[in-house]
Parts: sequence; C-alpha cells; structure tokens
Amino acid sequence: MKATGPRRHEVRIIGGQWRRSLLPVADKPGLRPTPDRVRETLFNWLGQDLSGWRVLDVFAGSGALGFEAASRGAAEVLLVEQDGELVRLLNASRERLKATNLRAQRGDGMSVLRGSLARYELVLLDPPFGAGLGAAALAAAARAVVPGGWVYLEAGEAPPTEMPAGLQPYRSGRAGAVHYALFQAPSPTEPA
Repeated sequence: MKATGPRRHEVRIIGGQWRRSLLPVADKPGLRPTPDRVRETLFNWLGQDLSGWRVLDVFAGSGALGFEAASRGAAEVLLVEQDGELVRLLNASRERLKATNLRAQRGDGMSVLRGSLARYELVLLDPPFGAGLGAAALAAAARAVVPGGWVYLEAGEAPPTEMPAGLQPYRSGRAGAVHYALFQAPSPTEPA
C-alpha cells in the first residue's frame, strides 16, 4: 500500500511532540499555510527545542507556525486570527492535541502587536500577501520581542531593506513566491 501525504486541505506538523499530526486548512481565499520546507528551515535556524519560550503568531491562519512552536516545547503560544471560523478550527485542533501551552484568540494582529512590549522570545509574522503589512508588522514586532529574541517574517515580496530600530537581519530565503526572513533583537551586551 502506497503511503500518502497530507490531504489537500490539511497541513502536517513536521517536528516535536505532535510530529505528523494534521491541522485542517479552511478553503478560504488567500489562506496559504507556510510550506513544510520553509517551516523546517525556520526551526533549523531557531533550534528544535523552544522550551520555555513565549511565542506570538499574529496572523495565525492555519496555525501551522504556532503549532510547530508549541510542538517543540514553547511554554506559551498565542495565536491571533481575525477570521472567526479559523479561530474555531485552531481551538478544535488545540483541544484535539491537548495543547495546553497554546491559546487562539480572535483579534487584529497589528493591534495585538502594538500593545505588546518586550514579552516574547519569538514573534511570527505571516501577514496576508499583498496587504502591504510586512514593514509595519516588523516595526511593531521589534517592540514586542525580548532582547535576544527573534522575529520571523514571511511575505510575497522580499523583506524590507531598512530595518526597524531594535532588529538585525539573521537569515533569509525564498521558496517559490514565498520570501522569508529571520531577525534578532540584540541582547543587552550587543550593540544595536
């Protein structure tokens, strides 16, 4: 019998305690989960063990990035999504996996970012392609991440060339139409 991959409207968690678990993906215009290859690259850059980290995923969509972080031991993952149907799917997946370290809430990702000050070790940004939110989200995330923390940006265009104060480029890549980059907030001992 031939092994099959995830069905068309599912995405597979690729690492950690829920490795191989499937997350449903709603059939919504513009909803495109982060590809497996890109998620694998991101978590290779960050390290596979995120024990104790606080993570904010402000444009959660399918939740693939946030569930990957939770699966790898993050102490607290907050998924923020504007679409009520997607929030219901995220909460159903959380309950099915018994993911006590993960919470999904309905809200505006940019508002949550702007209200968060230096609290998270990792902020995940995957704004809707074509919405022009990348640079503004990156600037807001720079204030939401702790010194030494990380900000990930995924977009349909190359990352901004001008960095917001408080972030330094670490690594970047491209997979088809997806551009992705990881930035780090300097630790107190590093120059800005």
